[in-house]
Amino acid sequence: MFARLPLLLGLTVAVGAVVAHPVAAAERPPIVVDAALLKTLDPDNDGTVSLAEAKAVGAATFKKLDPDNDGTLDKKELKGRLGGSAFKKADPDNDGTVDLKEFDAVIEKRFKKADPDNDGTLDKAELESKNGQKLLRLIQ
Repeated sequence: MFARLPLLLGLTVAVGAVVAHPVAAAERPPIVVDAALLKTLDPDNDGTVSLAEAKAVGAATFKKLDPDNDGTLDKKELKGRLGGSAFKKADPDNDGTVDLKEFDAVIEKRFKKADPDNDGTLDKAELESKNGQKLLRLIQ
């Protein structure tokens, strides 16, 4: 039983050391889109999340993730929100960090993927979709 514990926690044990490794997205539990989350995402209470609302939540998250207040986030500060190739795409200037403008661009891209009906808003079902979950993992 204890031999499986590191696997369940997303850890690797190597010669007495514990090394964290990212848990695959398929292994992460879905983010539950409940009334409390919708209240955070949807301040105008219209039952949907607009791109502007998503970017506002994203900006607040960006600020929380930037404890040194340098206006950029490196991979460590992003805490797994953007992995490997997603980080490279989000960092077109290749400076090893993502600034708020670059972060907003990722939010917009993920928002559009989560909005298959192209109505400019995300409802509960769209937020619970695979692409909606990717957006939520980024901005939460």
